Amino acid sequence: MVVYAAGGQVLLLERHTPKGWWQSVTGSLEADETPWAAAAREVAEETGLGAERLVDLGLRQRFTIAPAWRDRFAPGVTENLEHAFALGLDVPEEVRLDPAEHVDYEWLPLAAATERATSHSNRVAIEQVSRFIAYRR
Repeated sequence: MVVYAAGGQVLLLERHTPKGWWQSVTGSLEADETPWAAAAREVAEETGLGAERLVDLGLRQRFTIAPAWRDRFAPGVTENLEHAFALGLDVPEEVRLDPAEHVDYEWLPLAAATERATSHSNRVAIEQVSRFIAYRR
């Protein structure tokens, strides 16, 4: 999920492991959970932000799971389907990180966030938010 603020600032989080892995809010579905409910839960867990303005971007991406992340999935699972959401804020806000997951965060301009995001699917989601913001103007 891409968290952004008016003016085009995007929130990126640096993972605890692997060091230098920058991403938007991410997570997995729990049993009987909808993608929207998972996105709302993950934004609260990873940032402390509420999900009142959460929007489903309608973007679905299937990708091969990087070997570094495969231990988080059932044995033999090599692909994942990602649902992209956006959360718009009026201004960049301080966030509360879970130190077991993330060590740092930054609010970056859209172009810089796209460049810094480590995963291809995350860059695509940030670009989708860029179009979403432009459309809403």
